[in-house]
Amino acid sequence: MPLHLPDDLMVSVSGFRGRVGAPLVPELMASLAAGFGAFLMEEGAGDTVVLGRDSRTSGPMFSSAATAGLASVGVDVVDLGVVPTPTLLMACRDRGAAGALGVTASHNPAEWNALKFGGPDGVFLDSGRMARFQAFLRERDPVRAPWDALGGLERDDGAIERHVDAILSLPLLDVEAIRQRGFKVAVDCVHGAGGRMLPALLDALGCRYTGIGMTPDGRFPRDPEPRADNLGDLGRLARESGVDVGFAVDPDVDRLSLVDETGTPVGEDLTLALCAATVLGVRSGPVVTNLSTSQVVEDVARKAGVVCHRAPVGEINVARRMEAEGAVVGGEGNGGVILPSLHLTRDAPLGIALILQHLLEEDTKLSGAVRRWPEYVIVKEKATFDRSRMDQGYAHLAKALPAPETDTSDGLRLAWPERGEWLHVRPSGTEPVVRFIAEARTGERARDLVEQGLTALSAAAA
Repeated sequence: MPLHLPDDLMVSVSGFRGRVGAPLVPELMASLAAGFGAFLMEEGAGDTVVLGRDSRTSGPMFSSAATAGLASVGVDVVDLGVVPTPTLLMACRDRGAAGALGVTASHNPAEWNALKFGGPDGVFLDSGRMARFQAFLRERDPVRAPWDALGGLERDDGAIERHVDAILSLPLLDVEAIRQRGFKVAVDCVHGAGGRMLPALLDALGCRYTGIGMTPDGRFPRDPEPRADNLGDLGRLARESGVDVGFAVDPDVDRLSLVDETGTPVGEDLTLALCAATVLGVRSGPVVTNLSTSQVVEDVARKAGVVCHRAPVGEINVARRMEAEGAVVGGEGNGGVILPSLHLTRDAPLGIALILQHLLEEDTKLSGAVRRWPEYVIVKEKATFDRSRMDQGYAHLAKALPAPETDTSDGLRLAWPERGEWLHVRPSGTEPVVRFIAEARTGERARDLVEQGLTALSAAAA
């Protein structure tokens, strides 16, 4: 029978996400994986899927279930074990596999897990292909393979090493000069998959580092999203250790946040801005980011004499726009950096290397690099709202806060460029909430924009 998806399973272009035990159980994960394998074969992509996971305690159970589901429809599985998501997607592309399957809930708390789906190009499924896959799940019962045509299982333990080597081979990095500089670094891997890769990368770059949360056991000691308010321990470590920079990654290592040598978080948006400045110093070309990213990225692009395009929130949306525009660098303000010459995937280890290159070129610690760009303040809030009434909410919001620039490609974004302000309101793709994100030159003004947005949307629901 076609698969019935539980009502409390979060389904989006990002994949299928939920809490362990309800609705996520091994039977569901096996069925989703079987459907993915059958879908890939029907589309002619092939019969090999690369599988990887983050460090969550539910990961081994769900990876085993996914392997069984894939094998049941005749798909061969290449299991990478615990790896960063960018490592998984790169391995899929380089191997020429039909697709990639990631068992990871990214920045969600430990009681969550998810399946993420990548194509043979090493990029997550775009909205069109994800829609076809979801229709396949609803309408089709995957054909199971006979006993003598079941999929096989192969173990690949070299993906992380290959990923590190690929970063070190980037022409825009002066690896030898970084090594000679001998940066002192603090790092927080929050007990995620980063503990398996970042030590190797930092050693290869000649860094002296001290870390917390380096054991990849999935027992996150804090909210694993690398936001400023979650980085107190890293800040103390950086301040007490006398470092040049501190790095924090999320459990699947596609997002990178920074703290400076005083232990002060500088905001996830600065990750992309500083990485973009590094790339644009070597290569000229467009930049792409999403609608919720700080305008400091536009400042970086403007100084380099290139255009900055905005795409809807979501890695795949940014990646596809980067392809269309021929962008040389891009990403998202949540700390996700994409370098097309490496791959079209958010990549925190790549971001670390680019930040170190930037500090080398600027001959400064992180605080000095940050001071060279305009300062803005972003305020983020979330609230519950009836999603069936979002269109009415947007209309009320646009009327209550008239703006010279309006973008409706992803929720509603209102911008006042002459004031250096904007407000973006959109339903979350990973949580059952509506997100309010505002930026201004002062925190007071950004908070005021968020409050006005919350008030206007609440009035629409009355």
